[in-house]
Amino acid sequence: MQKQVHLTGIIPREASGARLDQALVGLFPDYSRSRLQQWIRAGRVLLNGQPTEQKYRVSGGERVDVEVKLEPDPKVQAQDIPLEICFEDDHLLVVNKPAGLVVHPAAGNPDGTLQNALLHLDPGLAVLPRAGIVHRLDKHTSGLMVVARSLPAHRALVEQLQQRSVHREYLALVQSRLTAGGTIDAPIGRHPRDRLRMAVVASGKPAISHYRVLERLATYSLVQVRLETGRTHQIRVHMAHIHCPLVGDPVYGGRLRLPRGASTALRAALMAFRRQALHARRLELIHPASGDKVGWEVEPPDDFSRLLEILRTEE
Repeated sequence: MQKQVHLTGIIPREASGARLDQALVGLFPDYSRSRLQQWIRAGRVLLNGQPTEQKYRVSGGERVDVEVKLEPDPKVQAQDIPLEICFEDDHLLVVNKPAGLVVHPAAGNPDGTLQNALLHLDPGLAVLPRAGIVHRLDKHTSGLMVVARSLPAHRALVEQLQQRSVHREYLALVQSRLTAGGTIDAPIGRHPRDRLRMAVVASGKPAISHYRVLERLATYSLVQVRLETGRTHQIRVHMAHIHCPLVGDPVYGGRLRLPRGASTALRAALMAFRRQALHARRLELIHPASGDKVGWEVEPPDDFSRLLEILRTEE
């Protein structure tokens, strides 16, 4: 199965001095660097109308044209993994991702991912970048994700994400009794000492999260978080930054803190909840074909709901 694709763009001025393959990663983020390098070597990437070597240093302002036939990635195989589909048509799939499912293959998770499952559900997704996946959720975060089923839909969704016009709303259970909501505007980048973690750092990318208190529960709070940006681990990092880490977060939550006077049931529930209490509850976007505003909402999974119910009895 193949699909003819034409990509075009202008190298940004801030990329001046970068190698061509490095500049293309920023220009066409839906495609892996290795795939872009293959296209350069095959002469499928034209810079101002001419094929160019990948080590060429760009000046910025050059026009890039890529004419290729997309082929399935042989390294990612279809796997029969059950998925909860909330919506589907010829253009989109909306999936309620369960906690514990990795979104796409990476080091340590070569298969058994959402991408493998999508290829089994719809083999036609094989020619799309990452089987149509345009955004991600952490492995242990549950909730809604949208998947493109065509290249035009893929381009439209990527543009909406870049323009911050996709509305993403999360439920988070945090280890603090908050008195009010607010906005966290703090840049996020790699932790300066631990490369496996993210952190609020001056050199990071802009990141904005809006949060609102829905319920105050014993020494915890259930908050609604709306993202303007989509940085890696954004909610987890931002809430930890204001000293309200997510319950169960193994990376940013620190040691498990049991409330003074907690019942046996609550102590057991907190000790058993070994993932971040984060759920992507609502998703809104502009349908790439109809132009209509569409949205979906799903309730949190059973483990999250059970923990909430136990906390409510502690009041």
